[in-house]
Amino acid sequence: MDNRSHSEASYSKDWRVGATQYILDERRRAALAEIDNALFVCLAPPCLPRIVTSARWFHVKVCLVAAAGFFCDSYDIFAINIGAQMIGYVYGTGSPRKLTTNRQDLGLKVALPVGTLFGQLLFGWLADIVGRKRMYGVELIIIIIGTFAQALSGGAHAVSIIGVLVVWRFFTGIGVGGDYPLSATIASEFASTKLRGRLMTMVFSAQGWGNFTAVLVAFIVTEAFKNKIIAEPSITDLNHVDYMWRILLGLGCLPAVFAIYYRLTLPETPRFTMDIERNVMQAADDIDHVLRTGRFDYDPDAIVQRADAPRASLEDFRNYFGRWENLKVLIGTSYSWFALDIAFYGLGLNSATILTAIGFGSPATHDTRGIYQALHNVCVGNLIFSVAGLIPGYYATFALIDSWGRKPIQLMGFTVLTVLFLIMGFGFNALQGSTAGKGAFVFLYCLTNFFQNFGPNTTTFIIPGEVFPTRYRSTAHGISAASGKFGAIIAQVGFGQLLNIGGTNKFIPHIMEILAFFMMTGIFSTLLLPETKQKSLEELSNERQEGFLRGPTTQVKIHNGIIMGTRL
Repeated sequence: MDNRSHSEASYSKDWRVGATQYILDERRRAALAEIDNALFVCLAPPCLPRIVTSARWFHVKVCLVAAAGFFCDSYDIFAINIGAQMIGYVYGTGSPRKLTTNRQDLGLKVALPVGTLFGQLLFGWLADIVGRKRMYGVELIIIIIGTFAQALSGGAHAVSIIGVLVVWRFFTGIGVGGDYPLSATIASEFASTKLRGRLMTMVFSAQGWGNFTAVLVAFIVTEAFKNKIIAEPSITDLNHVDYMWRILLGLGCLPAVFAIYYRLTLPETPRFTMDIERNVMQAADDIDHVLRTGRFDYDPDAIVQRADAPRASLEDFRNYFGRWENLKVLIGTSYSWFALDIAFYGLGLNSATILTAIGFGSPATHDTRGIYQALHNVCVGNLIFSVAGLIPGYYATFALIDSWGRKPIQLMGFTVLTVLFLIMGFGFNALQGSTAGKGAFVFLYCLTNFFQNFGPNTTTFIIPGEVFPTRYRSTAHGISAASGKFGAIIAQVGFGQLLNIGGTNKFIPHIMEILAFFMMTGIFSTLLLPETKQKSLEELSNERQEGFLRGPTTQVKIHNGIIMGTRL
């Protein structure tokens, strides 16, 4: 028994705990600084140190693995734009057959966004509870099953094929939704401060390529079945179109199949290990290994030492977001995404309808040749929208995101979109009076696609992955993304209900005017957001970092610079 007095023993114990707290706190900040300052050289010559090339290739791997999921997500979301038209030719009513606007077409297009909303909330929360690594890949498995099942769907007396497709698209949407918070969080937590915006933009730009590929596949399938379509006995007997939409939707699972292995083997982010698992020493070792070798070395026998750090709980969540300076950021990210997705999905899922309304997708004849021509024209029109607007917009953002900043790009995008939608809305009827006017409308439509991506569509994905603390980053991103999908659902339901007021496609000009109003509101919600360029995630979390760790939950000994843990 120690002969020291109780006060002396307590002082000694407090001193050791305080010293260990200081060491752990310093080790945490040093490890985070290594991530934030990691080099990334696009064309690193062999003479550069191995640490540069290893860090570079690990960042490339993270970017490609996350992007593969977004490519698949976008393909599945936007393939239904043309797929619904194909399905209508086979299972719709009338002559030529088509889906009912307010029930069947709406059900097919809104089912996946509804599932996505639930997936974003669920996986966002789970990623903060059980870990990014444990959930990463699960969402792709759901997508693979749901997408493959859509291609094999059939109907019977008890349930129609449209009903079956709606169920499977909702299921697929849960997986698609899970990809948003997971990919954003993983990309941001692995990225260096200087290049975080560009890395996250590259991940998100896969959305544009997924959209483009879905349209390209639809075009190829349409051309491949051209002679079969034309040879059909009548426009109410388009059996070969049944092959076409199944091929189009079913191919959406292939990118997920190729990416699933890498998703499941991607390591846990050091920030999760450090701030949520509270294992600072393990996280520091992980960072050191990945920057030097490009991979993690997992030791199952390593001693786990938990630090006393802020932990996620309902009370802590209320305390953090109960402060206006934090709550306003969540409101800003959520509403900005909500406003943007009203326009992005309101147009993106209905571009075939808009092309038909301006005469671009209308067949010259009402026979099987006309059906082929309608599908051909819609595919070509959507390819133009993707190449001329969607894809270039991502790379304009990529070029400026880390120099100009997120907030200026988002403000500029919402402002320009407000003006463009006003012109398209109030000038819609005048532009339809001539071939040149229709060309001008297509040009304006391409500009809206460009400034959605060189604007709020990209930044609303990036900012929520940066501005919240690690323990709530994925949850808050999921809430923000789900708000966006709520906007997409409202847009799709509203589009279906309003489209034919006054006659077929007659309400489109007023829909454009409504979209202009929501773009204007997005300007004001953007003002609630901080600028995040060139700032560390910890600085943006609005929490004091010095003394962030309150001490160890175990008593420790230091031997040769190594912290060894024993129970208090």
